[in-house]
Amino acid sequence: MYTSPTMTLKEEKYSPMEIKGEEEFDPREYGDFDSSPKRDVQRIQSNKRGNTEQKRNKERRHKRPQCRKTSYQESHQQLDTREKQHECSQCFKTFARSFDLASHQRIHTGEKPHQCSTCGRAFSHISNLKTHQKIHTGEKPHQCSTCWKAFSSMAHLKTHQRIHTGEKPHQCSTCGKAFSNKTDLKTHQRIHTGEKPHQCSTCGKAFSQLSTLKTHQRIHTGEKPHKCSSCGKAFINIHHLKTHQSIHTGEKPHQCSTCGKAFSQMSSLKTHQMIHTGVTPYQCTTCGKYSRSSSDLIRHQITHTGEKPHQCSQCGKAFTQMSNLKRHQRIHSNDVLPC
Repeated sequence: MYTSPTMTLKEEKYSPMEIKGEEEFDPREYGDFDSSPKRDVQRIQSNKRGNTEQKRNKERRHKRPQCRKTSYQESHQQLDTREKQHECSQCFKTFARSFDLASHQRIHTGEKPHQCSTCGRAFSHISNLKTHQKIHTGEKPHQCSTCWKAFSSMAHLKTHQRIHTGEKPHQCSTCGKAFSNKTDLKTHQRIHTGEKPHQCSTCGKAFSQLSTLKTHQRIHTGEKPHKCSSCGKAFINIHHLKTHQSIHTGEKPHQCSTCGKAFSQMSSLKTHQMIHTGVTPYQCTTCGKYSRSSSDLIRHQITHTGEKPHQCSQCGKAFTQMSNLKRHQRIHSNDVLPC
C-alpha cells in the first residue's frame, strides 16, 4: 500500500514525545493545537510580541516609582528656589509666604494678638504664648543630659547647654566680648551705646537692664527678699547677700597678683589694683578729680550737687551717704545715745 510522504512526515514530526523521567506528553490531545507550519510561524511571532509586551510592562512597573520620585524632587526644588516675593515695607526684609511677612510685621507695629488667659501677658506669636504658658503649668519637658536641669522650651535648654560646652557664639562687634545668648549680647551693647530704656516710675532713674530696674525699685518699696541664713540680715539683691555672707565664712577668693592682698569681691580687687597701676578712670565732670571706682565718683559728685538721697524713715533727716544714714538710725534704735 502506498503511503503519502507528507503523512509520514506529519506523523513522524508529531509522534508522541518521550521525556526521561516524565509521563508522555502528546500535544495533539489539546483541541486548539494547530500543527500547520503557517500556524507555527504565527504562534512564534505572537509569542515574541507577547514577550516583548510583557517586558515593556515590567519595565514600566520598575520605572513608575522613579518617575514619581523625580517629579517630587523637581517640585521640591522649585519650592526651595522659589522667589521671595513678599517684602516688608519697613525694613525691606523678604519672605516666601505672606503669612510669614504678616507675622514679621508685628515687630514694627507692636501688635500682640495672643494673650495668656492666666496672667494677661500678650505675645506676637502663638508659639511664644505656648512656651510662656508652661510657666503657669510648671511643665518642663526639655532636660539637660549633663546636669538634669529641666526647661520649658528647647531654645532655653540649648542656651543652657552652652554653660557646659563653653560655646559663646554671640560676639560684640565693638569690643569683641562673646556671650552664650543673644539677650546678654544686646544688654552688653548698651554699655557702648549708652542706651537705658528701663526707667523708674518713682524717681526717673534709667537703667540698661530690666532686672537692674526691678532691683532698684526695692529701694522705694523697702523690699529685701534675700535673707542671710546666719544672722538674718536681708538684702535687696542676691549679689549683696553673697558679698555679706563672706563675713561669716571669711572667704576671700580674689587675690591681688602684685601684693597678695585678698578680697571677697572681684570689684574690690579691681579697685585695689588701681593703686599699683596708678589708673583712675573715673573723672568728675565738674572739678576734674579722678576716682578709682564709680561708687567713689558718685559719692564725690554729691558734694557739688548737694543731693541727699538717703532719708531717715523715722525723722525725715537726709544724708549724702547710706553709711551716714545707718549711723544716724542708731539714735532711734537706742544703739547709740545722742550727744
